[in-house]
Amino acid sequence: MTVVLGFDTATPHTVVAVVDGDREPVELRHVPAPGERPGHAEQLLPLARRALAALGLRFADVRRLAVGVGPGTFTGVRIGVATARALAQAGGADAVPVGTLHALAVAAGHDGPVLAVLDARRGEAFAAAWSGAELLVEPVAVAPERLGALVEGGGEPWRAVGDGAIRFRGQLEAADVSVPPDTSPLHAVSAVATCRLAADGDAVAVARLVPCYVRAPDAIPATRRRL
Repeated sequence: MTVVLGFDTATPHTVVAVVDGDREPVELRHVPAPGERPGHAEQLLPLARRALAALGLRFADVRRLAVGVGPGTFTGVRIGVATARALAQAGGADAVPVGTLHALAVAAGHDGPVLAVLDARRGEAFAAAWSGAELLVEPVAVAPERLGALVEGGGEPWRAVGDGAIRFRGQLEAADVSVPPDTSPLHAVSAVATCRLAADGDAVAVARLVPCYVRAPDAIPATRRRL
């Protein structure tokens, strides 16, 4: 059986999972306290060690790495991708990039179309949509008032999940999109879903394991700023 270690750091949560064949998956998560900065750099590897140890495994047993490549927070995505690159180079495991919005969508528990939405800050949302395995809307950064336009057409009921679905509930429900209660775990990225997607995904060379930012970074290097 192929041991898959998956993680996603594109949101404030640091979430890690291990999937080992038919055994019950293990998923661990660090959620920063209100006002606390995300703990991706400090939490990711310790959580991975704990998740592997829970199944009696070590990093050397991992044959496939599933990493959430965003979109999401720029620093978080970079930490996740850099960690996956280092682990793949050290242990020789295959590396598979998985879209953060895709992982959200497949874990939404909905038979119809799903809009995955993350709060992108700067007055925007990251969003993408799937119906089963079919991609309906490519990942985009949009103004909240444009979210309704992404779900126009078709007669099937839509569901939206993600922290952006919580924040922009009003705009989504006005477009007849159902949004689970704010406390629903469906709004948090599942690393188990990341692992499941990677099981059928194509591995890439370490050099091709790159973030999916969708839009330009918040911070602009000084050499690129206009004086």
